[in-house]
Amino acid sequence: MYIMPNNLGRQYLLHAEEYEKKAVEVLRSGWYILGNEVKSFEAEWAAYVGAKYCVSLASGLDALKISFELLGIGEGDEVIVCGNAYIACVMGITVKGATPVFIEPDQYDNIDADKIEEKITDKTKAILAVHLYGQACDMTKIMTIARKYCLRVVEDCAQSHGNHWQGQKVGTFGDIGCFSFYPSKGCGAFGDAGCVVTKDEALAQKFRIFRNYGSEKRYHNQMIGSNSRLDEIQAGLLRVKLKHLDDFNKERCQIAERYMKEINNPLVRLPQIRPGADSTWHQFVIHCKKRDELQKYLEEHEIGTLIHYPIPPHLSEAYAYLGMKKGDLPITEQYAAEVLSLPMYNGMTSEEQDWVIACINAFQPEV
Repeated sequence: MYIMPNNLGRQYLLHAEEYEKKAVEVLRSGWYILGNEVKSFEAEWAAYVGAKYCVSLASGLDALKISFELLGIGEGDEVIVCGNAYIACVMGITVKGATPVFIEPDQYDNIDADKIEEKITDKTKAILAVHLYGQACDMTKIMTIARKYCLRVVEDCAQSHGNHWQGQKVGTFGDIGCFSFYPSKGCGAFGDAGCVVTKDEALAQKFRIFRNYGSEKRYHNQMIGSNSRLDEIQAGLLRVKLKHLDDFNKERCQIAERYMKEINNPLVRLPQIRPGADSTWHQFVIHCKKRDELQKYLEEHEIGTLIHYPIPPHLSEAYAYLGMKKGDLPITEQYAAEVLSLPMYNGMTSEEQDWVIACINAFQPEV
Protein backbone atom coordinates (compact mmCIF):
# COMPACT_ATOMS: atom_id res chain seq x y z
CA MET A 1 0.00 0.00 0.00
CA TYR A 2 1.69 3.19 -1.22
CA ILE A 3 0.22 6.38 0.23
CA MET A 4 0.45 9.26 -2.23
CA PRO A 5 1.02 12.84 -1.06
CA ASN A 6 -2.21 13.74 -2.83
CA ASN A 7 -4.65 11.38 -4.52
CA LEU A 8 -6.98 13.36 -6.77
CA GLY A 9 -8.68 10.21 -8.01
CA ARG A 10 -10.21 9.63 -4.57
CA GLN A 11 -11.93 13.01 -4.59
CA TYR A 12 -13.19 12.46 -8.11
CA LEU A 13 -14.77 9.13 -7.17
CA LEU A 14 -16.72 10.75 -4.35
CA HIS A 15 -18.92 12.54 -6.90
CA ALA A 16 -17.98 10.95 -10.22
CA GLU A 17 -21.53 10.67 -11.51
CA GLU A 18 -22.14 14.42 -11.02
CA TYR A 19 -18.93 15.38 -12.83
CA GLU A 20 -19.64 13.10 -15.76
CA LYS A 21 -23.23 14.27 -16.07
CA LYS A 22 -22.13 17.91 -16.12
CA ALA A 23 -19.37 17.27 -18.67
CA VAL A 24 -21.80 15.57 -21.07
CA GLU A 25 -24.34 18.37 -20.52
CA VAL A 26 -21.78 21.01 -21.53
CA LEU A 27 -20.53 18.99 -24.49
CA ARG A 28 -24.07 18.60 -25.81
CA SER A 29 -24.84 22.29 -25.33
CA GLY A 30 -22.65 23.29 -28.27
CA TRP A 31 -21.38 26.37 -26.37
CA TYR A 32 -17.84 26.09 -25.01
CA ILE A 33 -16.45 29.59 -24.31
CA LEU A 34 -17.94 32.38 -22.15
CA GLY A 35 -21.40 30.91 -21.82
CA ASN A 36 -23.89 30.25 -19.05
CA GLU A 37 -21.62 27.89 -17.09
CA VAL A 38 -19.00 30.62 -16.76
CA LYS A 39 -21.59 33.24 -15.80
CA SER A 40 -23.15 30.92 -13.24
CA PHE A 41 -19.84 29.88 -11.72
CA GLU A 42 -18.70 33.48 -11.39
CA ALA A 43 -21.91 34.41 -9.57
CA GLU A 44 -21.73 31.35 -7.32
CA TRP A 45 -18.05 31.81 -6.46
CA ALA A 46 -18.58 35.49 -5.65
CA ALA A 47 -21.47 34.56 -3.36
CA TYR A 48 -19.44 31.80 -1.68
CA VAL A 49 -16.45 34.05 -1.01
CA GLY A 50 -18.56 37.08 -0.10
CA ALA A 51 -17.32 39.29 -2.92
CA LYS A 52 -19.33 41.59 -5.19
CA TYR A 53 -17.71 40.49 -8.45
CA CYS A 54 -15.87 37.45 -9.75
CA VAL A 55 -14.14 37.24 -13.13
CA SER A 56 -12.91 33.81 -14.21
CA LEU A 57 -9.54 33.42 -15.94
CA ALA A 58 -7.35 30.71 -17.43
CA SER A 59 -5.11 30.20 -14.39
CA GLY A 60 -4.07 31.48 -10.99
CA LEU A 61 -0.86 32.89 -12.44
CA ASP A 62 -2.88 34.87 -14.97
CA ALA A 63 -4.96 36.20 -12.07
CA LEU A 64 -1.81 37.57 -10.43
CA LYS A 65 -0.18 38.89 -13.61
CA ILE A 66 -3.30 40.64 -14.86
CA SER A 67 -4.03 42.07 -11.39
CA PHE A 68 -0.74 43.91 -11.15
CA GLU A 69 -0.96 45.06 -14.76
CA LEU A 70 -4.47 46.49 -14.32
CA LEU A 71 -3.41 48.17 -11.07
CA GLY A 72 -0.71 49.94 -13.10
CA ILE A 73 2.20 48.39 -11.21
CA GLY A 74 5.34 47.86 -13.26
CA GLU A 75 8.91 48.93 -13.82
CA GLY A 76 10.33 51.03 -11.00
CA ASP A 77 7.66 49.88 -8.54
CA GLU A 78 8.12 47.57 -5.55
CA VAL A 79 5.71 44.98 -4.18
CA ILE A 80 5.97 43.46 -0.69
CA VAL A 81 5.69 39.63 -0.65
CA CYS A 82 6.63 36.78 1.68
CA GLY A 83 10.01 35.18 1.04
CA ASN A 84 8.73 31.61 1.24
CA ALA A 85 5.96 32.01 -1.35
CA TYR A 86 5.68 29.80 -4.41
CA ILE A 87 7.62 31.33 -7.30
CA ALA A 88 4.42 31.96 -9.30
CA CYS A 89 3.52 34.67 -6.78
CA VAL A 90 6.75 36.47 -7.61
CA MET A 91 6.25 35.99 -11.34
CA GLY A 92 2.96 37.83 -11.06
CA ILE A 93 4.87 40.79 -9.65
CA THR A 94 7.81 40.80 -12.04
CA VAL A 95 6.11 40.15 -15.39
CA LYS A 96 5.80 43.89 -16.05
CA GLY A 97 9.11 44.78 -14.41
CA ALA A 98 8.12 45.48 -10.80
CA THR A 99 10.53 44.38 -8.07
CA PRO A 100 9.59 41.94 -5.29
CA VAL A 101 10.63 42.97 -1.77
CA PHE A 102 10.77 39.85 0.37
CA ILE A 103 9.56 39.63 3.96
CA GLU A 104 10.47 36.73 6.24
CA PRO A 105 7.73 34.30 7.34
CA ASP A 106 6.43 34.10 10.90
CA GLN A 107 5.80 31.02 13.04
CA TYR A 108 2.59 30.38 11.09
CA ASP A 109 4.51 29.97 7.79
CA ASN A 110 3.01 33.16 6.35
CA ILE A 111 4.29 36.72 5.94
CA ASP A 112 5.35 38.35 9.20
CA ALA A 113 3.19 41.46 9.08
CA ASP A 114 5.26 43.08 11.85
CA LYS A 115 8.22 43.25 9.44
CA ILE A 116 6.42 44.86 6.50
CA GLU A 117 6.57 48.52 7.48
CA GLU A 118 10.36 48.65 7.76
CA LYS A 119 10.64 47.56 4.10
CA ILE A 120 8.34 50.23 2.67
CA THR A 121 9.99 52.89 0.47
CA ASP A 122 8.71 55.61 -1.84
CA LYS A 123 8.74 52.94 -4.58
CA THR A 124 6.41 50.58 -2.73
CA LYS A 125 3.06 50.35 -4.48
CA ALA A 126 1.43 47.17 -3.18
CA ILE A 127 1.44 44.25 -0.76
CA LEU A 128 0.83 40.72 -2.00
CA ALA A 129 -0.65 38.73 0.89
CA VAL A 130 -0.14 35.02 0.18
CA HIS A 131 -2.39 32.80 2.29
CA LEU A 132 -0.01 29.87 2.27
CA TYR A 133 -0.90 26.22 3.02
CA GLY A 134 -4.58 27.07 3.66
CA GLN A 135 -4.13 29.53 6.52
CA ALA A 136 -4.82 33.26 6.50
CA CYS A 137 -2.28 36.03 6.88
CA ASP A 138 -2.93 38.69 9.52
CA MET A 139 -5.11 40.83 7.27
CA THR A 140 -5.92 43.31 10.05
CA LYS A 141 -2.28 44.41 10.29
CA ILE A 142 -1.75 44.25 6.54
CA MET A 143 -4.77 46.42 5.74
CA THR A 144 -3.81 48.92 8.48
CA ILE A 145 -0.36 49.30 6.92
CA ALA A 146 -1.83 49.53 3.41
CA ARG A 147 -4.20 52.32 4.41
CA LYS A 148 -1.44 54.20 6.24
CA TYR A 149 0.82 54.23 3.15
CA CYS A 150 -1.92 54.24 0.45
CA LEU A 151 -0.83 50.85 -0.91
CA ARG A 152 -2.79 48.42 -3.02
CA VAL A 153 -3.41 44.96 -1.58
CA VAL A 154 -3.64 41.80 -3.67
CA GLU A 155 -4.46 38.52 -1.93
CA ASP A 156 -3.18 35.23 -3.31
CA CYS A 157 -5.78 32.70 -2.17
CA ALA A 158 -4.65 29.84 -4.39
CA GLN A 159 -4.23 27.55 -1.38
CA SER A 160 -7.04 28.97 0.74
CA HIS A 161 -10.47 28.19 -0.67
CA GLY A 162 -13.02 28.97 2.01
CA ASN A 163 -10.91 29.82 5.02
CA HIS A 164 -11.24 32.94 7.12
CA TRP A 165 -9.54 35.75 8.95
CA GLN A 166 -11.63 37.00 11.88
CA GLY A 167 -14.71 35.33 10.40
CA GLN A 168 -14.35 36.90 6.94
CA LYS A 169 -13.32 34.81 3.96
CA VAL A 170 -9.91 35.54 2.50
CA GLY A 171 -9.83 37.28 -0.85
CA THR A 172 -12.28 39.98 0.24
CA PHE A 173 -9.99 42.25 2.27
CA GLY A 174 -7.78 43.82 -0.38
CA ASP A 175 -8.37 45.35 -3.79
CA ILE A 176 -8.25 41.98 -5.54
CA GLY A 177 -8.39 38.35 -4.43
CA CYS A 178 -6.68 35.88 -6.78
CA PHE A 179 -7.63 32.21 -6.89
CA SER A 180 -6.15 29.22 -8.65
CA PHE A 181 -8.33 26.21 -9.44
CA TYR A 182 -5.41 23.96 -10.37
CA PRO A 183 -6.56 20.34 -9.83
CA SER A 184 -4.83 19.92 -6.45
CA LYS A 185 -6.48 23.01 -4.93
CA GLY A 186 -9.40 22.84 -2.52
CA CYS A 187 -11.90 23.54 -5.29
CA GLY A 188 -9.79 22.14 -8.10
CA ALA A 189 -10.74 22.04 -11.76
CA PHE A 190 -9.81 19.20 -14.12
CA GLY A 191 -7.12 21.33 -15.75
CA ASP A 192 -5.85 24.89 -15.36
CA ALA A 193 -8.30 27.55 -14.20
CA GLY A 194 -8.40 30.66 -12.03
CA CYS A 195 -10.33 33.79 -11.14
CA VAL A 196 -10.23 37.14 -9.38
CA VAL A 197 -12.75 38.67 -7.00
CA THR A 198 -13.15 42.36 -6.24
CA LYS A 199 -15.59 44.88 -4.86
CA ASP A 200 -14.66 47.40 -7.59
CA GLU A 201 -17.15 47.22 -10.48
CA ALA A 202 -14.95 49.19 -12.88
CA LEU A 203 -11.94 46.98 -12.11
CA ALA A 204 -14.02 43.83 -12.63
CA GLN A 205 -15.07 45.11 -16.05
CA LYS A 206 -11.43 45.76 -16.95
CA PHE A 207 -10.64 42.13 -16.14
CA ARG A 208 -13.52 40.95 -18.37
CA ILE A 209 -12.23 43.05 -21.25
CA PHE A 210 -8.56 42.16 -20.73
CA ARG A 211 -9.15 38.38 -20.62
CA ASN A 212 -10.86 38.51 -24.04
CA TYR A 213 -8.14 40.09 -26.16
CA GLY A 214 -8.90 43.50 -24.67
CA SER A 215 -12.31 43.45 -26.30
CA GLU A 216 -15.76 44.07 -24.85
CA LYS A 217 -17.41 44.06 -28.28
CA ARG A 218 -16.14 41.70 -30.95
CA TYR A 219 -13.38 43.23 -33.11
CA HIS A 220 -13.43 46.43 -31.05
CA ASN A 221 -10.26 46.22 -28.92
CA GLN A 222 -10.03 48.77 -26.12
CA MET A 223 -6.66 47.61 -24.75
CA ILE A 224 -3.83 45.20 -25.44
CA GLY A 225 -5.28 42.28 -23.58
CA SER A 226 -4.82 38.54 -23.41
CA ASN A 227 -6.56 35.25 -24.05
CA SER A 228 -7.29 34.14 -20.49
CA ARG A 229 -10.77 32.66 -20.54
CA LEU A 230 -12.13 29.88 -18.36
CA ASP A 231 -13.82 27.36 -20.66
CA GLU A 232 -17.38 26.14 -20.19
CA ILE A 233 -16.49 22.55 -19.25
CA GLN A 234 -14.12 23.61 -16.48
CA ALA A 235 -16.66 26.17 -15.23
CA GLY A 236 -19.37 23.52 -15.13
CA LEU A 237 -17.16 21.04 -13.29
CA LEU A 238 -16.13 23.74 -10.83
CA ARG A 239 -19.79 24.40 -10.12
CA VAL A 240 -20.13 20.77 -9.09
CA LYS A 241 -16.98 20.97 -6.95
CA LEU A 242 -18.15 24.16 -5.27
CA LYS A 243 -21.32 22.45 -4.01
CA HIS A 244 -19.11 20.04 -2.07
CA LEU A 245 -16.27 22.38 -1.08
CA ASP A 246 -17.34 22.87 2.53
CA ASP A 247 -17.56 19.10 2.96
CA PHE A 248 -14.13 18.67 1.37
CA ASN A 249 -12.70 21.24 3.79
CA LYS A 250 -14.42 19.59 6.75
CA GLU A 251 -12.90 16.23 5.88
CA ARG A 252 -9.41 17.70 5.55
CA CYS A 253 -9.84 19.40 8.93
CA GLN A 254 -10.71 16.03 10.45
CA ILE A 255 -7.54 14.48 9.03
CA ALA A 256 -5.50 17.44 10.27
CA GLU A 257 -7.06 17.11 13.72
CA ARG A 258 -5.89 13.51 13.91
CA TYR A 259 -2.37 14.49 12.84
CA MET A 260 -2.27 17.31 15.39
CA LYS A 261 -3.45 15.08 18.25
CA GLU A 262 -1.61 11.89 17.47
CA ILE A 263 1.74 12.80 15.90
CA ASN A 264 4.11 12.88 18.81
CA ASN A 265 7.77 12.98 17.86
CA PRO A 266 10.10 15.54 19.46
CA LEU A 267 11.92 15.93 16.14
CA VAL A 268 8.74 17.19 14.46
CA ARG A 269 7.21 20.64 14.86
CA LEU A 270 3.54 20.59 13.98
CA PRO A 271 1.87 23.51 12.16
CA GLN A 272 0.50 26.34 14.27
CA ILE A 273 -2.80 28.13 13.69
CA ARG A 274 -2.76 31.91 13.92
CA PRO A 275 -5.25 33.23 16.51
CA GLY A 276 -8.15 34.68 14.54
CA ALA A 277 -7.62 32.35 11.59
CA ASP A 278 -8.77 28.91 10.61
CA SER A 279 -7.22 26.54 8.08
CA THR A 280 -8.56 24.57 5.13
CA TRP A 281 -5.38 22.47 5.24
CA HIS A 282 -4.40 22.69 1.60
CA GLN A 283 -1.14 21.23 2.92
CA PHE A 284 -0.28 19.77 6.31
CA VAL A 285 3.24 21.12 6.68
CA ILE A 286 5.53 19.99 9.47
CA HIS A 287 9.02 21.24 10.28
CA CYS A 288 11.88 18.84 10.96
CA LYS A 289 15.61 19.57 11.26
CA LYS A 290 16.19 16.06 9.90
CA ARG A 291 13.73 16.64 7.05
CA ASP A 292 15.65 14.82 4.32
CA GLU A 293 16.20 11.77 6.52
CA LEU A 294 12.53 11.79 7.50
CA GLN A 295 11.37 12.06 3.89
CA LYS A 296 13.61 9.14 2.89
CA TYR A 297 12.41 7.09 5.85
CA LEU A 298 8.76 7.70 4.97
CA GLU A 299 9.37 6.82 1.32
CA GLU A 300 10.95 3.54 2.44
CA HIS A 301 7.72 2.89 4.33
CA GLU A 302 5.63 3.66 1.23
CA ILE A 303 4.51 7.13 2.31
CA GLY A 304 4.88 9.88 -0.25
CA THR A 305 5.58 13.45 0.83
CA LEU A 306 6.29 16.79 -0.87
CA ILE A 307 8.43 19.81 -0.07
CA HIS A 308 6.69 23.19 -0.41
CA TYR A 309 9.14 24.69 -1.42
CA PRO A 310 12.79 23.53 -1.58
CA ILE A 311 14.21 26.61 -3.34
CA PRO A 312 13.05 30.06 -2.17
CA PRO A 313 12.35 32.46 -5.06
CA HIS A 314 15.22 34.79 -4.10
CA LEU A 315 17.70 31.92 -4.62
CA SER A 316 16.17 30.61 -7.84
CA GLU A 317 18.00 30.91 -11.13
CA ALA A 318 15.06 32.87 -12.54
CA TYR A 319 15.65 35.71 -10.06
CA ALA A 320 19.44 35.75 -10.00
CA TYR A 321 19.20 39.25 -11.47
CA LEU A 322 17.92 40.53 -8.12
CA GLY A 323 21.43 40.00 -6.77
CA MET A 324 20.34 38.23 -3.59
CA LYS A 325 22.44 35.49 -2.01
CA LYS A 326 22.19 32.71 0.51
CA GLY A 327 21.89 34.18 3.98
CA ASP A 328 19.85 37.22 2.92
CA LEU A 329 16.62 35.65 4.19
CA PRO A 330 17.74 33.24 6.94
CA ILE A 331 14.26 32.28 8.22
CA THR A 332 12.95 31.67 4.71
CA GLU A 333 16.00 29.55 3.93
CA GLN A 334 15.70 27.64 7.20
CA TYR A 335 12.06 26.82 6.41
CA ALA A 336 13.00 25.65 2.91
CA ALA A 337 15.41 23.18 4.50
CA GLU A 338 12.98 21.76 7.07
CA VAL A 339 9.37 21.86 5.79
CA LEU A 340 7.65 18.66 4.71
CA SER A 341 4.06 18.22 3.50
CA LEU A 342 2.39 15.04 4.73
CA PRO A 343 -0.28 13.13 2.77
CA MET A 344 -3.53 15.11 2.85
CA TYR A 345 -6.44 14.47 0.52
CA ASN A 346 -10.15 13.79 0.41
CA GLY A 347 -10.93 10.11 0.57
CA MET A 348 -7.86 9.27 2.66
CA THR A 349 -8.73 6.21 4.74
CA SER A 350 -8.32 5.94 8.50
CA GLU A 351 -5.88 3.06 7.93
CA GLU A 352 -3.72 5.30 5.75
CA GLN A 353 -3.80 8.00 8.42
CA ASP A 354 -2.86 5.41 11.06
CA TRP A 355 0.19 4.36 9.06
CA VAL A 356 1.42 7.93 8.47
CA ILE A 357 1.08 8.74 12.18
CA ALA A 358 2.73 5.50 13.32
CA CYS A 359 5.70 5.89 10.97
CA ILE A 360 6.38 9.49 11.93
CA ASN A 361 6.19 8.65 15.64
CA ALA A 362 8.64 5.76 15.11
CA PHE A 363 11.18 7.91 13.23
CA GLN A 364 14.52 7.98 15.04
CA PRO A 365 17.45 8.94 12.77
CA GLU A 366 20.93 7.74 13.47
CA VAL A 367 23.08 10.30 15.28
